[in-house]
Amino acid sequence: MAGVTDVSFRRLLKRCGGVGLTVSEFISVEGLTRSNPKSKRQMRFYEEERPFAAQIFGGQTERMRMAAEMAEEVGADILDINCGCPAPKVVKHGGGSGLLKDHERLETILKEIKKSITIPLTIKIRAGFYDHTINAVETARLAEACGVEHIALHGRTKEQGYRGLANWDLVKQIKEVVKVPVSGSGDVTTIEGAFARFRETGCDGILIGRGAMANPWIFRQIEDVSQGREPFQPSLADKRGILLEYFDMLREDMPETPAINRMKQLAGQFTRGLQGGALFRTSVYHSHSVEEILSRIEEYFSAIESGQPYYGEAGAQVDEAPVLDSCEAAA
Repeated sequence: MAGVTDVSFRRLLKRCGGVGLTVSEFISVEGLTRSNPKSKRQMRFYEEERPFAAQIFGGQTERMRMAAEMAEEVGADILDINCGCPAPKVVKHGGGSGLLKDHERLETILKEIKKSITIPLTIKIRAGFYDHTINAVETARLAEACGVEHIALHGRTKEQGYRGLANWDLVKQIKEVVKVPVSGSGDVTTIEGAFARFRETGCDGILIGRGAMANPWIFRQIEDVSQGREPFQPSLADKRGILLEYFDMLREDMPETPAINRMKQLAGQFTRGLQGGALFRTSVYHSHSVEEILSRIEEYFSAIESGQPYYGEAGAQVDEAPVLDSCEAAA
């Protein structure tokens, strides 16, 4: 996910356990092949992340081929093609889900890339471009014929964006007509939801994005249940620790100001469902330095560990009814 699955977030999830594959933020081939510093930074990864897939997007065959070769050169284990992004600025140039309504262009791109790299080629698609033109099965067949070795479907159309629910029946349909592994994506935020999708579709894998922002242990929990173990339940100490570890990684990887801004984004997700979490998120949001954020984290967790109400920097108590931890509650 753009702005989320950077190197720090991926490393954090990998350390939480259970992650089978990490995938980069989707990377513009225009930026990458023109030596844009941001695009080159997005391609970085650590050995601990393997297996690692570099995901690229674009609509120009030559640029896509060049970017694919660059991904292999930096050591990515897999090259993934994004045919799912619905953002207008991506689609208008023929990239992302724009390729879903131009199968001829998609076929050319996939064949050229396949000839140019030796690492596995995978693809992420949507149900279709328009709500009235659902063509995921046809797209999957085309991709397999071009040598794609794994197909992931997000069961919404480009027109749908992120509204409504993902259509997982399409995952099942694709699984029935292709021989390569098939994974599904969309609305998986709980352990129960993940296993329900496996049972209903027979898919080979599940992609989790936003659900991991609220619960970075969800992959470990799914693995635990699949191995017959009780799912790991993080303690308050675990939750405090993961916030501090993530902040350390961010500060190691980027300047202080963007590290603070990124921390604000995830701190709010990690503490959803915790008593006093809303006030804590407000306090972190209004923090402007590393020291302030570290102080807010310490104050908050010290308060709830001792059973005391958390007042935040404003000094006003917010009464919240006890709710389930994010590991147990549906988002």
